[in-house]
Amino acid sequence: MWLGAVALGLLTSGMLFVKCVSRLAVVVGVLILAGASRAAEVAQPLYALCGAYAPEMTALKREFGVDPAKGWTRSVVKGLEFWRGKVGTKEVILCRTGVSMINAAYQLQLALDHFPITHVLFAGVAGGTDPALEVGDVVIPEAWANHGESAYLNEDGKGGYVRPDYLPPGRENFGMIFPTGTNITRAGASDSAEEKGERLELIPVDADLLAAARRALPKLPVLKKSGRVVTVSVGGNGVASTVFLDNAKYREWIFRVWQARCTDMESTALAQVAYANRKPALIIRALSDLAGGQHGKNPIDANELNVAEIAAHVLHRVLDEVP
Repeated sequence: MWLGAVALGLLTSGMLFVKCVSRLAVVVGVLILAGASRAAEVAQPLYALCGAYAPEMTALKREFGVDPAKGWTRSVVKGLEFWRGKVGTKEVILCRTGVSMINAAYQLQLALDHFPITHVLFAGVAGGTDPALEVGDVVIPEAWANHGESAYLNEDGKGGYVRPDYLPPGRENFGMIFPTGTNITRAGASDSAEEKGERLELIPVDADLLAAARRALPKLPVLKKSGRVVTVSVGGNGVASTVFLDNAKYREWIFRVWQARCTDMESTALAQVAYANRKPALIIRALSDLAGGQHGKNPIDANELNVAEIAAHVLHRVLDEVP
């Protein structure tokens, strides 16, 4: 009988072992599936569609149909509003960068830190600095400079300026203002951040997104501002700094020094943050004014919403061309 009892005990233990293994297999399977699901979510590109202030955000929300009834979800991080949804099959998140360089850098970095953003695309208004352009025209520069990153020097009493030793010869100055370029440390740098930093006078945007913009151009509908058909062009340079530029002489200098097609108060900061984080970026600017090249009062207030809508429409068509 004791043999029978032992056999029964072994059989029972074996059945319990099988059950435990089966349950463990189920748990492992669930974890694998959950991990695969999270991996798939991470692998799905998330496009940040950005504007700086109310007219630009209004234009973006209208263009992309932001509506909770259509599946868009709202979240707030440190007082900043984000709307996440889908445009076609693409996952997107609308982000406000705020006005001017420091706000733009901080708020874009905050967005990158809180959401799995893979691409940064911006649409907004700017002042035109290329004399060939008019209000309403759209420019998509391939590189951005910070015209305010500079040294302010004393006169030397001989018609020049006292240049410090650290400042190498560079681009043409505007009076006491000597451009210096921007030092950037990129994600992935090791050892000393100073040793790994690079000084750039022009910060490039993403080549693949530029290619998508070029593919979008012939597919755009006719866009008008005040009855005039506007131009949309890809290439050239743009500039930005913590300055609302409304001065004809400074405007001429910016065009002469950087061949800048437009100027604004955020783009170079956005390009720098995206470049530092190795995130593909593209910035689309429609001209709300001529940055001091106009006769009389600057017309930005009368133009900003309508022109922002033009920029948002171009952004939509570019997004359609992104694979």
